[in-house]
Amino acid sequence: MNIKDIAQLAGVSTSTVSKIVNHKDASITAATRDRVLELVRKYHYTPYGSSKPSTTTWRIGVLLSSSISMDSTLDGIIQQAQKSGYGTLVFNSYGDHDQEERNILAALEHRVDGMVWEPIDQTSLALKSRIEAGGIPELTIGPLGDDRAALMPYEEAAYSLTEELIKRHHTSIACLLSPGRRTQSFLHGYRRCLFDHNLQYHTDMVLETIGEDLTRVLENRQVTGVVASHYHHALEFLQFAESMHYRLPQDLSLVSLMNDTNVHLRYPGSPEISSYVMRNADFGAYLCRRIIRSIEHESGPSETFEHVFTLDGEKTVGRPPDQQCKKIVVVGSINVDTYLTAPSLPKAGMTTTTRNFASTPGGKATNQAVGVARLQHQVSLIGNVGSDPAADYIYKTMRQAHVDASGVRRVSGADTGKAYIFVDSKGESMISLVAGANESLTPDDITERDQIFRNTGYCLIQTEIPMDTVAEACRTAKRHQAATIVKPSSCDHLPEDLLPSIDILIPNLNELNTLIPGPESVIDKAKRFIDGGVGKVIITLGERGCTLVTASDHQDFPAHETRTIDDTGASDAFISALAAYLCNGCSLDKAAHIANLAAGFSVAHEGVIPSLINRRQLEGLID
Repeated sequence: MNIKDIAQLAGVSTSTVSKIVNHKDASITAATRDRVLELVRKYHYTPYGSSKPSTTTWRIGVLLSSSISMDSTLDGIIQQAQKSGYGTLVFNSYGDHDQEERNILAALEHRVDGMVWEPIDQTSLALKSRIEAGGIPELTIGPLGDDRAALMPYEEAAYSLTEELIKRHHTSIACLLSPGRRTQSFLHGYRRCLFDHNLQYHTDMVLETIGEDLTRVLENRQVTGVVASHYHHALEFLQFAESMHYRLPQDLSLVSLMNDTNVHLRYPGSPEISSYVMRNADFGAYLCRRIIRSIEHESGPSETFEHVFTLDGEKTVGRPPDQQCKKIVVVGSINVDTYLTAPSLPKAGMTTTTRNFASTPGGKATNQAVGVARLQHQVSLIGNVGSDPAADYIYKTMRQAHVDASGVRRVSGADTGKAYIFVDSKGESMISLVAGANESLTPDDITERDQIFRNTGYCLIQTEIPMDTVAEACRTAKRHQAATIVKPSSCDHLPEDLLPSIDILIPNLNELNTLIPGPESVIDKAKRFIDGGVGKVIITLGERGCTLVTASDHQDFPAHETRTIDDTGASDAFISALAAYLCNGCSLDKAAHIANLAAGFSVAHEGVIPSLINRRQLEGLID
């Protein structure tokens, strides 16, 4: 393509084309000039044999200083350049000053029409005179840029990102920084936001690595929110937090900046991190348009780059734990239940033939945790399972039921607990337990899982685990200002020093008579526990409902008439509903009435977990 070809396509003389490409076009109309330039760009026309600095080569030099592998700014520059009829020569100094100087000289030798330059540091600015001597337009970008418009708005992004947490009432916010071009701007934005909202800035709250320092800050500063400058660092933090048994956003909120090239990055099973997507490609296109305006001497108002920050999802951001609805923690036995249906319950010296056989996850802790989750309440389960396939079955079921199982640990060499449940034609049941990993749950295990008790309203505990572990669970719950509900199952005594740590004790009639044998009335037996320090006692009485006993009074709550098919899970359904509605702010009287409804629903269905009522069903019964 030569000058005659361009002139013919444009419908002008060769001298007109020459004047336009050599910037001597003052007497030529704008329409003609634009038509010729469009063809020159389209066909990349360069006058032959010309070495004049004023001759257009339709090339833009792009000089970067650091890795751009995770940044689409360069893509934006190249795409906009090609769209505008320009080619690009790209150089990267990778932080080397000598290489930076060689790159500038090489760009000038190739007679680029303009240059987009990201200096390494303040020292690099001495090279600006070399570019000016070349007589071409230059746009300095980054923190050392010519103006704020030549800098990606990282400071504003950090400010808004920090404000996202402050608007949700977070006051202890850490900053996770990664080295790179945005680091200082991000830190300034974070600090400025804290200052503007009268929150104190602490240097130890700014972290560059994930390890012991981060653990110490999270605990000592009681951090509830984290802002991250880079998405890959936020992903690393998310994995660390989950390994420390923090759950997002229940225990910690996390927000981050994210490049437009890694929108869908996430770890399997982890939530998508709530982020601002930085429009790097759009910013690159904007920079390219700016340098082209300078190259082509365009007049008129300058374009500005507008970046509206919108949080992409809220999977990892919420209110601080102390402002959320209190959760429920369940501590106790985790089993696989085997159901055996027979005409009558087994008796000594007799053989009983079963009609049905089925295995499901069970154990009182598992049942109560699922019962709470079905009532749409946040719940965490603490207990031990074995290293057998049954443990995988438990974990899978807890995930499906939306129960937090971060407090459930595998015990090497042990089997998961087992329960064999016989149910007769009247719906009455008999249970035999094989403790398995349940008996290995120690007080130290509770102490190690202390974090799970944060923001707990009620802690449900059963005595199918060692009694000293029951006591430690009660003490830990009390340290976190949580009320305790204890089910005295499979035990014949409760230590006297345990009683003051129990807010509500819920035995059935058989359990009460086992704990306190003798001819005393149910009320008198219950009051002996209250005299020992227990807050209140609720005795579940099957088809007769339940009786609430306090220090000064007692009250009966009748059951609702229903056909009994299987009473195995009645107490777990009762306790789940009682705790969930107490946590929702109901009075004890109302919660006991609702718990009776949940237990009545349970006995009318087979199994335990399958018979647990959900929120919609229970609200229907209440109405």
